Amino acid sequence: MEEMEQNVQESLKLMEGLTQKGIDMTLSYGPKLMLAIIVLLMGLWFIRGLVKVVDKSMDKANVDITLQRFLLSIISVGLKFVLVVIFASMIGVETASLVAMLGAAGLAIGLALQGSLANFAGGVLILLFKPFKFGDVIEAQGFLGRVHEIQIFNTILLTMDNQKVVIPNGLLSNGCVKNLFSEPTRRVDLTFGISYDDDIAIAKEVLAKVIGEDSRILKDPEPEIYVSAHADSSVNLLVRPWVNSDDYWPVYFDLIERVKIAFDHNNITIPFPQRDVHHHGLSPHLLGTDDA
Repeated sequence: MEEMEQNVQESLKLMEGLTQKGIDMTLSYGPKLMLAIIVLLMGLWFIRGLVKVVDKSMDKANVDITLQRFLLSIISVGLKFVLVVIFASMIGVETASLVAMLGAAGLAIGLALQGSLANFAGGVLILLFKPFKFGDVIEAQGFLGRVHEIQIFNTILLTMDNQKVVIPNGLLSNGCVKNLFSEPTRRVDLTFGISYDDDIAIAKEVLAKVIGEDSRILKDPEPEIYVSAHADSSVNLLVRPWVNSDDYWPVYFDLIERVKIAFDHNNITIPFPQRDVHHHGLSPHLLGTDDA
């Protein structure tokens, strides 16, 4: 019986010790924990508000929606990571070694993925400064095509014969890119050859008439017609009308066809390369005219 009472008393003392220790820890760490929780909640509220403000600012600046969402995600994740580190330090967790470890891991990952990071940086620059946009026709890295999609790491082109080309953004941001239709108007450059026996003035009048009959060709700037070269078999006339960018290819191909028809109607010859061969001192036998 005495042994049972002794065990009960020891249990009570143990419970009292644990209770006292819990009270001491609560009094010691409770305020810190409460303060840390308050800071965490306020920090989350602040981050949400800041992300909304940045989102509205990007909308006003007409930032590309793909870049906008990506940057907002980066800002949100980065700020939340900083907030978690602050919360951990406030409740007594040693964060110096954790930050150092994460920094070393980030450096190693960056060195291993430096090519991908270059493409990522190129994608951000393209989406931010917009040297080209969705739907533009560009020529880059030896490919000509319409921009089908601009991703963070790659840009996808569709060529004129509907082939898909994936170009890393690092190459596009550091290389030359020709945007064929970024401006509202564009000049159509065509060269037509006429025979040396044809009248240049009449040929110019025919070309001016063909150009004037096309309502898609702009009056300002005024179309230009020049003699550009005395070629081996022709006199070349350079035709340079201006059109809206959307009309470039239709006008280009239509002019080629209509000029040929107009030249035929006006007896203007479009010559083809030819040569005159003269034989000197050759026998009829070698010429194949021997009547023997």
